[in-house]
Amino acid sequence: MRNGLLTFFLLFLTTNIGLAQIKIDKDSAIAAIEKRIRLPKIPDYSVSVVKFGAKGDGVFDCRKAFEKAIRHLSRKKGGQLVVPSGIYLLNGPIHLESNINLHLEKGAVLRFNDRPESYLPVVETSWEGTMLYNYSPLVYANGKTNISITGEGVIDGEGHGEWATWKAKENEDKQLSRKMNHEQIPVKERTFGSGHFLRPQLIQFLNCENILVEGVKFEDAPFWCVHFLKSKNITVRNISYDAHNKNNDGIDLEYASDVLIENVQFNNADDNIVIKAGRDVEGRSNSHIPSENIIARNNFFKGLHAVVIGSEMSAGVKNVFIENNKASGYLKRGIYFKTNSDRGGYIKNIYISDLTLGETEDAIFMTANYHGEGSGEHPSKISDVTIKKVYCKSASNTGIVIEGFPTKKVENVVLDQITIEKATNGLTLTNTTNVSMNEVVIGEKAGTPSSVK
Repeated sequence: MRNGLLTFFLLFLTTNIGLAQIKIDKDSAIAAIEKRIRLPKIPDYSVSVVKFGAKGDGVFDCRKAFEKAIRHLSRKKGGQLVVPSGIYLLNGPIHLESNINLHLEKGAVLRFNDRPESYLPVVETSWEGTMLYNYSPLVYANGKTNISITGEGVIDGEGHGEWATWKAKENEDKQLSRKMNHEQIPVKERTFGSGHFLRPQLIQFLNCENILVEGVKFEDAPFWCVHFLKSKNITVRNISYDAHNKNNDGIDLEYASDVLIENVQFNNADDNIVIKAGRDVEGRSNSHIPSENIIARNNFFKGLHAVVIGSEMSAGVKNVFIENNKASGYLKRGIYFKTNSDRGGYIKNIYISDLTLGETEDAIFMTANYHGEGSGEHPSKISDVTIKKVYCKSASNTGIVIEGFPTKKVENVVLDQITIEKATNGLTLTNTTNVSMNEVVIGEKAGTPSSVK
């Protein structure tokens, strides 16, 4: 399609039977996921961090006060740690324990400093799909159960200063981490931290379950904003963002299962919701823990990409249900699946419906040839994808792109009731099989032709 003048309109009547069956399966699958998800059980006990010496003046270092309060709550078998209105400076991370709710009252701000040495010693974490030891995420939990972050306050990562300068310095360490992954160096020997330049996440839950993140606002992250890693039973709702540094993904799900994300106001500089599952050799070795059983609904997208799967997805991604979401402003891509022939793994059983997009570069883009990279030895399989009831105002590049790998084609894709009002190019399908389309309109919808006189 050129200049938005040509209309692409295809109707396959046989698609309707398949859609009806998918709908039944979808509804029962969503109900089963919701039934399994367990909210954290927090004891009915509450303390204020102020009673442990914290001062909300933006100057006093409150880290030790938070540590004392968390130790106290752990001895009491858990409870709610209340942070009253005020600005609380933290010269180092908060490490949460089981059965604790970190509750930020309206007007409360946790402001972390940006001195890297404050986030040592290193902790077990990951960086772009590779497990390693690095600077602690600013709020971190490892191996905990029944944990939550709630309230109406703000968590501010101060990522625009020292951390922001590390983007230009990270490549050597990034490549080293990937080399360690490919060579299967033991994780305990993958030590970064001091002398290295891999930025920490703002929030990370590792090996945790029964998690709630609700109500709070996340700002100015050094790297990814909220990262769920090898965790399950996750509920995220009514949170918001103002995070515009490099790689400020909103929510990263990695080896995560049984997840509900709803009523989130995204405003971040990278992917809004991104589903990952490990990188390359390490990810394939963890194929028993794919990212799966994920629901995202009633969210408001604003950022670089709205819904993303990949590119680190080597353990597999399946059973994802994205419904009733809207976007505003410019997005580079609305729906974006990305992988290559180094990853392996699969993306399957994905259902996306009722999505409204504004201006995009590409409305829908699926590729098994991300960045043209890959040895060809481990192509990924993308299959069983339904995308329906999508409206997009414009695509400055291409309306729909589906690009498989020659030896593993994208297979069994249903595009139903897709409207893209304007696009420079309409549709590109390569290395695909069994792509069905029903009421797909790109550009001005064709009307009844005039008769020849």
